[in-house]
Amino acid sequence: MILIADSGSTKTEWCLADQGGPVRTVVTAGTNPYFQTREEIAGEIREALLPALKGERVDAIYFYGAGCAFPEKNRIVEEAIAPYISVPIEVYSDLMAAARALCGNRPGIACILGTGSNSCLYDGTEITEHISPLGFILGDEGSGAVLGKLLVGDCLKRQLPEPLVRKFMDQYELTPALLLERVYKQPFPNRFLATLSRFLLENITEQPIYNLVYTSFRSFFLRNVALYPGADTYPIHFVGSIAYYYQEVLKAAALSLGLKVGTVVQAPMDGLIRYHFTNEAKTKESWHFKR
Repeated sequence: MILIADSGSTKTEWCLADQGGPVRTVVTAGTNPYFQTREEIAGEIREALLPALKGERVDAIYFYGAGCAFPEKNRIVEEAIAPYISVPIEVYSDLMAAARALCGNRPGIACILGTGSNSCLYDGTEITEHISPLGFILGDEGSGAVLGKLLVGDCLKRQLPEPLVRKFMDQYELTPALLLERVYKQPFPNRFLATLSRFLLENITEQPIYNLVYTSFRSFFLRNVALYPGADTYPIHFVGSIAYYYQEVLKAAALSLGLKVGTVVQAPMDGLIRYHFTNEAKTKESWHFKR
């Protein structure tokens, strides 16, 4: 019985799995060791996760999360969980979750397109190439936050037809002053901007809206994926809500650059369960070693 966590800054999905299938799913608050202390993470484990597990047996934990790309940050997560669930714990980045869920044991390019964006070249075992996403101010091309940022900029700079601008402002009950307040003075502007990207999906048949999304996806491919060796020969897989809901535009942008989109899924959990039970012998060897 293994417990797999898929954690972002806003929520963590925990899936207890056995025999290659889910047994129980628990959702708790997001975890990010860049912004949270060990004590804060431990509090969420103690108060939200443990009661929901209801005493189920756990043999090992695989935690995949935002902010879990460096050993010192991973230790914060391990040390927060260990006092409450004393089993082998392995902590990996959300990008490794994407690579394992999408590629399994095969080489390929794995990408995340959600609130933020990310990508890597994966050899079937390890991430071998990675271009930093740089966040929504300097990068994160194609992400929900950047799509929202482009939408707001085009509205305020009169780049969209007036009826579309008015529809957007009315639907979200916004004014130029409120928009600037939310972006520049309130916390988590990336999350706020990502929520606005839904307007783009609802109005994707409007040519200016389609062009905005298409151009941002092309930018993602050009500034990230196309730089990996063999990018035009590997399948390019995606996980994340933006990739999932905009996949027709995403595929069109890739095709225009001679690239091919492979698998597109909204969340990595099913793929992670499949990966860990496909590699069951290696997994048990790891448990034995860590014990």
